[in-house]
Amino acid sequence: MKAGAGLFSALALFLLIGAVFTQRPRKPTRRPAIRKPAVPAEPEPQEPTDFPPPILGPPSSYPDCPRECSCSPSYPNSLNCENRNIRVIPLIPSRSHYLYLQNNYISEVTAESFVNATEIRWVNLANNRIHRIDKQVFEKIPALLYLYVHRNQLKEVPAGLPAGLEQLRLSKNRISKIPSGAFSKMGNLTLLDLYHNQLSDSGLGKNTFKDLKSLMQLNLAHNILKKMPDGVPSGLIQLFLDRNRIDGIPRDYFKGFTHLAFVRLNYNQLSDKGIPKAVFNVSSLLDLQLSHNQLSSVPLINSHLEHLHLDHNSIESINGTLICPNGLQGEVIDHSHGPRLRYLRLDGNHLSPPLPLDVIMCFRHLYSIVI
Repeated sequence: MKAGAGLFSALALFLLIGAVFTQRPRKPTRRPAIRKPAVPAEPEPQEPTDFPPPILGPPSSYPDCPRECSCSPSYPNSLNCENRNIRVIPLIPSRSHYLYLQNNYISEVTAESFVNATEIRWVNLANNRIHRIDKQVFEKIPALLYLYVHRNQLKEVPAGLPAGLEQLRLSKNRISKIPSGAFSKMGNLTLLDLYHNQLSDSGLGKNTFKDLKSLMQLNLAHNILKKMPDGVPSGLIQLFLDRNRIDGIPRDYFKGFTHLAFVRLNYNQLSDKGIPKAVFNVSSLLDLQLSHNQLSSVPLINSHLEHLHLDHNSIESINGTLICPNGLQGEVIDHSHGPRLRYLRLDGNHLSPPLPLDVIMCFRHLYSIVI
């Protein structure tokens, strides 16, 4: 009787365990994914992806005002198209005298845009991507006075420039050579800026600047010149040649200059050997900058010079007796005819203050000395 009861208990336990195992939850089966209808791909952009879309100007009361530009009733002769992401120059209205196209993405300047614009005086094309300017452009605008094409990709000076042009800015391009006659008949040009190009001695001919009779400022800084440029007009007032590779100046280079007041030759390779003794003895010279060269002595200067920059050279000593333009002034009370030097910079050399007494005795008008 007891054996039967034990067998019955064991069978009940076995059935209970089986029921537990058979009642474990099953993992739900995955439903098949529902595919969404295919969306057509966006068309490829027509413009390069680094060019943002053009910005259209506000509605204008002038029917000839291009949508890419703005035309103000307060300045009816001005066409303002700067900072508009323009790729192509629009048709310029005939009433325009001042054209502002700087800070865009223009790559070419063609004559079609200027077919009606015969009275333009001022064109600003700075900071674009211009690599070509049609010669015919300037045939349409003979009255042009100011042309600014700096910060572009030009490899040559634009051809066919109008004879009446007064200012030409071509800095920060890729110009390596200026062909003969590029500035012919441009007797009214007063400013020529060729800063930061790729001009070498072979890229400048002897007669490159000869026709520029009215030129007052010539900027050839930040090129790769090894020699002083030839044929610079004698009426020049400012000559900037910083950051080239110039190592010498011809003895009579500045002879004949009647108005030359500012000469900058910073960051070149000038040494005492390359500077003739009296080359800077020019009566019109007011500001002479020779910083960051290889000079070991102070060059002779004219008594009219007012600012002299000689910092960061290799100067170890100064002899006031040698450099004083008119000799030491001694006890002379009237200094009105003495040397006019007022500012002298000598830091970055091998000098220690104070300056020798003979220097102070010579340059009585000095009010600022950096050493």
